[in-house]
Amino acid sequence: MTPPGRLALTASPLVTGALKALQVATALPVAMGGPVSAASRSLVIDQLRGTATRSMQHLHVDTGAGLGGKAVALARPSTVVDYLNAQGITHKYDHAVAPEQLRAMVALPVRVSETTRAVLYAASRESITFGDRVLRAAAAVVARLERDIEVEEEVRRRLTEPEVVPAAERGDLHAELTAIAGSIHDESARQRLLAVCERLRPELDLPGVTLTPREVDVLRLVGEGCTNDEISDRLGLLPNTVKSYLKHAMRKLAVSNRVQAVNRARAAGLLR
Repeated sequence: MTPPGRLALTASPLVTGALKALQVATALPVAMGGPVSAASRSLVIDQLRGTATRSMQHLHVDTGAGLGGKAVALARPSTVVDYLNAQGITHKYDHAVAPEQLRAMVALPVRVSETTRAVLYAASRESITFGDRVLRAAAAVVARLERDIEVEEEVRRRLTEPEVVPAAERGDLHAELTAIAGSIHDESARQRLLAVCERLRPELDLPGVTLTPREVDVLRLVGEGCTNDEISDRLGLLPNTVKSYLKHAMRKLAVSNRVQAVNRARAAGLLR
């Protein structure tokens, strides 16, 4: 059973997104991964990308066994140049690896609050030594996933707290959760959180305040986490024009920065 507030990572869209990013970042053809049990006894490989067979699907890997189990036991990444002939790992799962002809492989533990929550693998069918660039790129993907899991679990914890949020505090909670949503890299997770934020959005009366359609467009993209240059490209505007729309909207909304502008516009029903 998943503890309250803890995100279930079985077939998680966060893991799915991370595996896609891992393939791109490392330029390795195979990526796979799955959750580690709450007691850290084993992991289950439940997502595969770039594999030719299903031999690894739903493989249960005991802690300390194979490459992934070693990564769980040591709480740090583990690599091999040639899996089937590697020293320093058990070969309990050779029967699953062999059909895929996987050789070089890295297993990366995903750790949140000092606990390994999942393991991601990137692999090649060639015998190669992973350079610093590949390992740094893989570590960056894992770090983003760890942050996304941590943020989503914190949001769940806040939303499942037994006390009722007083109406006077809903605005602060809405603003805080909206800001947190902006820090999540996974698009589906961010959109789910923004939907929750919308339910918490307090009504704010700003009589006489209206935004032009372009100001709304710019603030909407700010709310999606876009930079001014990205907004410029999306809307076909000059960067200085984007800044001008932001400046005018901030003045109308009586705020001092872009995040406050988005939050206040949403709270007033000017931006949905």
